[in-house]
Amino acid sequence: MKKIDQALTNIDRSLRRQKKPQTIRFEQYLEHLSRNPALVLRNVFQVFSDLIQTCIEAGTDEYEGDPESIHYMAYDCSRLFVEDTDRPFFADRLFANRLVALAGTLQRSAQQNKIYIFEGPHGSGKSTFLNNLLKKFEEYANSPEGCRYEAVWRLDKEVLIRFDERETSLLINRLSQMLDKTASLQDDIIQAQKNAYESAHIVEVPCPSHDSPILIVPKELRRSFIDDLFANTKHKYEIFTEKEYEWVFRDQACTICTSLYEALLDKLGSPAEVLKMLHARPFRFNRRLGEGISVFSPGDAPAKESILTNPILQSRIDDILRDSNRVRYIYSRFARTNNGIYALMDIKSHNKDRFFELHNIISEGVHKVEDIEENVNSMFIALLNPEDRDNIENFQSFTDRTETIKIPYVLDLKTEVEIYRHHFGKHIEEAFLPRVLHNFARVIIASRLNPTSQAMLDWIEDPKKYALYCDENLLLLKMEIFTGHIPEWLTSEDRKRLTAKRRRKIIAESETEGFKGVSGRDSIRIFNDLFSTMSRKDQLIDMTTVVRFFSRTHPELKKQLPEGFMDSLLRMYDYTVLQEVRESLYYYNEEQISNDIQNYLFALNYDLGSKVTNRFNGQKVEVTEEFLSTIENRLLGAGASSEQRQAFRLETQKEYTARTLTQEIMVEGHPLTETELYRRLYERYVDSLKEKALDPFLENENFRRAIKDYEREEFRTYDRKIREDVSYLIQNLCERHNYSKKGAKEVCIYVIDNNLTGKFS
Repeated sequence: MKKIDQALTNIDRSLRRQKKPQTIRFEQYLEHLSRNPALVLRNVFQVFSDLIQTCIEAGTDEYEGDPESIHYMAYDCSRLFVEDTDRPFFADRLFANRLVALAGTLQRSAQQNKIYIFEGPHGSGKSTFLNNLLKKFEEYANSPEGCRYEAVWRLDKEVLIRFDERETSLLINRLSQMLDKTASLQDDIIQAQKNAYESAHIVEVPCPSHDSPILIVPKELRRSFIDDLFANTKHKYEIFTEKEYEWVFRDQACTICTSLYEALLDKLGSPAEVLKMLHARPFRFNRRLGEGISVFSPGDAPAKESILTNPILQSRIDDILRDSNRVRYIYSRFARTNNGIYALMDIKSHNKDRFFELHNIISEGVHKVEDIEENVNSMFIALLNPEDRDNIENFQSFTDRTETIKIPYVLDLKTEVEIYRHHFGKHIEEAFLPRVLHNFARVIIASRLNPTSQAMLDWIEDPKKYALYCDENLLLLKMEIFTGHIPEWLTSEDRKRLTAKRRRKIIAESETEGFKGVSGRDSIRIFNDLFSTMSRKDQLIDMTTVVRFFSRTHPELKKQLPEGFMDSLLRMYDYTVLQEVRESLYYYNEEQISNDIQNYLFALNYDLGSKVTNRFNGQKVEVTEEFLSTIENRLLGAGASSEQRQAFRLETQKEYTARTLTQEIMVEGHPLTETELYRRLYERYVDSLKEKALDPFLENENFRRAIKDYEREEFRTYDRKIREDVSYLIQNLCERHNYSKKGAKEVCIYVIDNNLTGKFS
């Protein structure tokens, strides 16, 4: 029993420590208002906007300094949709930007009633999105940061019947003297007496529409009232000029509060005395009770009673006002979500009727309850499947009262991979070679994209020139744009052609994509098939495995892809890893390369057979055909003809004398190594050497075996040169390209066994 008593006592203490929402006088409410109007004067749209801005961390714009940037940000939505949720929702970059844009619009503009429709196909996570959003909205609205006040009347019966205040004061003084004798129980007894007095003399009438207390001030007096309240402050200027405060002067209090105000004014004769009976309390949201948030599923049957009332409270109001017709305490279920959120899960079945019922409310902002017009200023949200669009398009008068936000399947490959990590654990990446997991996501996303993109074709007129990096439909490039990345392999001309207008056009195409292909649920199932059957401790999953998986295990998915997409994806991967291996094996002496380029440029100005000293580096150079051809073969490739070498030689010599020597060196004072021609030839020379870095090792079977034996005891049996080369290669792959040692070994074997150097020779 002691343990039970202790447990109950601890619960009681913890509840006592919790700060309960306090009802405050109207004067106290005005003090809060005058100190921080931006926090107190918020309607549901501004609170929703503040929630988004609070929970979505500010994104980064990778191209902030670019004059053609469209501010397509990488927002982190995990606090809003992932943390502390039963089922996380992963918002890709496209949807996150749409949501933030919507929040910005709600924050900055005066609101007219609309219904915000989030449209997406089955399996796109619409329900999870809405449930998580409403959960966080409820938590935020009930927190100090999101708190708003609602009106509550405290009608003092004694004041209304002109009770003698002197007698009341005398009675209270006598009670205080008596209570002084029992100091230990004083607080509890005073509270009990206060409660007893209020129970007998105070009638508390909450506003069923959750109106802001400021709306109780008559509309015609509200502007001058706020003018007096704020005097000549910056807050006053903001309230009078900014769109987000227009509702303060436009909206009216509900009919119950309005009729109470008028009835009290008739009795008391003074607006100030009436407002003394007005109090404010935090607007508490509770989705389960339908207070502030109501969510209806298609199968939820309509309520039997459309009109709500409180007979006991109505009787007390009639008694205190001595008039049974003056104030009618009746309201509808829409009042419970006024200044809150009213949501429909899919517009079908019973929700179709509810949607049409919103027509007059959205158009006029009022709802008829018997003879009474009830104000409704709620945020209306609906989820919509594309096949149900006919249910709303036949209602033409709804056209300008709906705003659609697309919520398709994920189109951002980073988010798609994050979904896999969440469902299967972050360790899944350890089972794949680098890039392979993301390439799996690229296949899934490709099934969701339109096969052709007019915006991409307007930008890249000849896709074939990027055959090593992209598919002919440019879907792989489009995916990069969707993730916010502009690839380095684009030519400078095409990079310049990617104007802000073109980039917005590409992003805008996402509005029509993601409504077909592999759903979110199916992608998880397909990934599970791959991971559970192909992952092995002794071998990482490579691209050959992925291609075979889609060709044999899921051929139906391959049919959803544009023709040749898988070949292009494999080619892009193969070329990329080949370059990584070549670059990791490349360790030519950069000083020697620099001298080769300087000597070549200097030698071009002399006849064959000349022996000269290069004034730029002090080295002696013998100008021979063999010397020039050796450098040119590295710059042009070994397959270059003598005619091609001669043409290149003349063109280079002409540029050297016309610009490099006379302008950049003699006029501008640059050393040869800082000129444009030198830089261009140096990069070309290095690329050529890197391309051939792997060639000497391909014919050496010991090199392949040494890679497989790396970090084993057998590795010591190889000669020193091979051990140094293999160690250098593995180390660079790990440091430069984030491979594990196991992954570095396997990608090298992949490159050799698939003869990638021959594939891209």
